[in-house]
Amino acid sequence: MATIKCRNVTFSNIQAVLFDKNGTLEDSQAYLRSLGQRGARLIDAQIPGIGEPLLMAFGINGNSLDPAGLISVASRRETEVAAAAYIAETGRGWFESLAIARQALEEAEKYIFQTPSPLFPGSLEILNALSKAGLLIGILSAATTLEVHAFVKHHGLSDYIQLSMGVDEGPSKPDPVLFLQACKSLGVEPEFTLMIGDSVGDMQMARHAKAAGCIGITWVKKAEHVKGADVVINQLNEIQVLNS
Repeated sequence: MATIKCRNVTFSNIQAVLFDKNGTLEDSQAYLRSLGQRGARLIDAQIPGIGEPLLMAFGINGNSLDPAGLISVASRRETEVAAAAYIAETGRGWFESLAIARQALEEAEKYIFQTPSPLFPGSLEILNALSKAGLLIGILSAATTLEVHAFVKHHGLSDYIQLSMGVDEGPSKPDPVLFLQACKSLGVEPEFTLMIGDSVGDMQMARHAKAAGCIGITWVKKAEHVKGADVVINQLNEIQVLNS
């Protein structure tokens, strides 16, 4: 067990730490913005006029991406369903709409994924410090499990990460069942597990699962994006491992 301190908040008897991926460990803003833009263009090519409303729904305005917007925090399935709803408004059937949305986002991802997103500053350092303290470390992301595995492999994080878990066809954040499943996979109880994430969904999920605590990180310095956190930080180096 370890004691972890962030600013003036201390978490004791910690056995495991779960990280979100996008916006927490991974600087994925450019990737997500490009994914949404390309997906919207592909859909607009089939259904002219739908591109701009889709971009707004995704949380994309020009070259800016809302860190709390749909494409930033939702699962792939939720993004597909949201896009399909806009397509269905044009009079197309639901299954056709869903197929168009899924195909567009899959094609966009194949093109965009050729350039993986970088780690945020301090990611390797905090993973190393937690690992040296004997803590179990997992990634619990709204991205697909395949994306999480690709992220861990690309950045060579397998020595630190014991669990790579995404959202596929099942529940999505903030459903606490995801946190409970992650804890079960790691072999730890929620009350000894910390959540570190960049969204309200991360905080709500962990709180409802009765986690040891929630650390909200906001690289853009907007605390409202992590409402419900026990402590809010702006850099990963604000997390200190005091002892083990």
